[in-house]
Amino acid sequence: MISRTRFLGLLAATMLAGTTTVHAQTRLTIATVNNGDMIVMQKLSSRFEQQNPDIKLDWVVLEENVLRQRVTTDIATKGGQYDVLTIGTYEVPIWAKQGWLKKFDDLPAGYDTEDVLKPVREGLSHENTLYALPFYGESSMTYFRTDLVEKAGMTMPEQPTYDQIKEIAAKIHDPANQVYGICLRGKPGWGENMALISTMVNTFGGRWFDMDWKPMIDSPEWTQAVGFYIDLLKNYGPPGASSNGFNENLAMFSNGQCGIWIDATVAAGMLFNPQTSKVSDKLGFAQAPVASWPKGSNWLWSWALAVPESSQKEEAAKKFVTWATSKEYIQLVGETEGWVSVPPGTRTSTYETKQYVEAAPFARFVLKAIESTDPINTTQEPKPYVGVQFVGIPEFQAIGTQTGQTMAAALTGQMKLDQALKTAQSAAQRAVRQAGYAK
Repeated sequence: MISRTRFLGLLAATMLAGTTTVHAQTRLTIATVNNGDMIVMQKLSSRFEQQNPDIKLDWVVLEENVLRQRVTTDIATKGGQYDVLTIGTYEVPIWAKQGWLKKFDDLPAGYDTEDVLKPVREGLSHENTLYALPFYGESSMTYFRTDLVEKAGMTMPEQPTYDQIKEIAAKIHDPANQVYGICLRGKPGWGENMALISTMVNTFGGRWFDMDWKPMIDSPEWTQAVGFYIDLLKNYGPPGASSNGFNENLAMFSNGQCGIWIDATVAAGMLFNPQTSKVSDKLGFAQAPVASWPKGSNWLWSWALAVPESSQKEEAAKKFVTWATSKEYIQLVGETEGWVSVPPGTRTSTYETKQYVEAAPFARFVLKAIESTDPINTTQEPKPYVGVQFVGIPEFQAIGTQTGQTMAAALTGQMKLDQALKTAQSAAQRAVRQAGYAK
């Protein structure tokens, strides 16, 4: 029988242990991008904290280009500033190969990895192992205002050509009433203007590099694609288009100021939601436009959550990432924010959920766009790299960003198109030669 003295001692020890547990809170610093879906995640993450009182979340929400710069610097220098990173299908395979990311090879059975769409799953893997989990996945598509197209007496094909896009944009362009024929990404950045321009180059028959890693930026195909892009924006785009990225164009289209917008499929939910869009009842959609080559006109991307090797809080970080990318999280968004707002493009089960399919008439259309992408067989001529709207090598972040800046300079008239293409060609040639790619 336990003595009273010993009992009181054990009781005090137990109380002390309980007090220690309460105070042993793990703080996670999460770096993410400032788009609508991520803001919803931040808002709903209080549920995660309620379920896990030993974990506290600190958020760093950044503009896309700034986010890429900050997390790349942090992980390359092993700074350890962040415990969870928001990165994409470009960074994950490259950083995993460098040994910079934790593996997700110990997911609970309930996570149902096979439910994650195959193109997205493969894009976030290295040597068949997941190194990040997808928050949402996307391709690109064409949005348009049905009322303007009908008023112009025209019809948007299910998959228009770029010539048809130009013809329709010209008809509905009405700058006197602040309605512009077309909105496109003009903000410089490999993930901003170059995401769209790369798909245009693909479908106009071009590529970034030939099989000997010779840049092809000064080729006739690039001249034609970029010339078409500049012509569209100069004649039928909004003023200051070189400052507009995804968020700026989303705001303009939602406000009724864009007749046509070619961009990420993830915008569909926000544009179709009457709480966030003035044109939700006038929204039409079509596949991404094509030119002379039918492939590579729609991109493949996933914003995903990863845990850097430099984090000392692996268990808590993986617990949060697993929660934020789970079926349960999608259910939570559907029940609290409305089913049209759930993160799309990641799970087969989302597209089998009756409430989502009824709320999002674009659902199967988006799923088809994602499943039709092929990061390998994209271009008319063979290429030595993986990626639709990017080149899957570490040097592309610098090459793509510099090329984006010269394309923006051509758009604003600071450089002639030929000069911009030659400048980008020279920079890319120098980069791949220094990296040892060029033969």
